[in-house]
Amino acid sequence: MTVFEGRFTDAGGLRIAVVVARFNDLVTGKLLSGCLDCLSRHGIDVAETSSQLDLAWVPGSFEIPLLAKRLASSGRYDVVITLGAVIRGDTPHFDVVVAEVSKGVAAVARESGVPVIFGVLTTDTLQQALERAGIKSNLGWNYGLQALEMGSLMRSVPA
Repeated sequence: MTVFEGRFTDAGGLRIAVVVARFNDLVTGKLLSGCLDCLSRHGIDVAETSSQLDLAWVPGSFEIPLLAKRLASSGRYDVVITLGAVIRGDTPHFDVVVAEVSKGVAAVARESGVPVIFGVLTTDTLQQALERAGIKSNLGWNYGLQALEMGSLMRSVPA
């Protein structure tokens, strides 16, 4: 029996794209900081001159799948990380955005064969989002770790 597992220490040579939503940037900026900290501590060059990492900003979470698809389909990246925050309001808008971004990100991964990490927080309140983006823990770190694991795993599984 063959067992395939991704490794966090095997980041050398991985090319990563990060797509971040500007809307709710108080939250998404913190997620990005946590994500970049994780990637850096695991050997990914996160400097502005990096050839391993590219960063793309989109207006909001709804736009994430479109750019994630462009990046994943480019053949330049081993993994795409998506970061966003959708916070429930008083209208059904939350439900529409959450449904579309989650389906869209999943479709990009399936269609491109490139792992796309779903790092879009969906919370009822701003407080809940902030707790997940740094007050209690920073899920951005987890999304970075997931990217490293999936990038390594995909390299180990024969096509």
